[in-house]
Amino acid sequence: MSPTLFTLYSTFLISVSGLVIQRTHLLSALLCLEGMMLALFLMMSIWTKQLENTMYFSTPMFMLTFSACEASTGLSLMVATTRTHGTDHLKNLNLLQC
Repeated sequence: MSPTLFTLYSTFLISVSGLVIQRTHLLSALLCLEGMMLALFLMMSIWTKQLENTMYFSTPMFMLTFSACEASTGLSLMVATTRTHGTDHLKNLNLLQC
């Protein structure tokens, strides 16, 4: 395994473990999701570079676009929940409350 792939795999796994362990704040969960998406973007970019096929060159850009949309949606939801609930703690976001 090359050092580049090892670094990308470890970055993705650290982001997943951060998402599993640090579930107290919505902002930390969003940052872990963003780290996962950036690691996947870099992996997909390296994959398309190795294939050297022009058909797959737009795939990483589509994924990066969707990642930016996911980040903006997550931040807007965090702002909305902070305004309504007063905090971004995930334990306070209960769907059963009226």
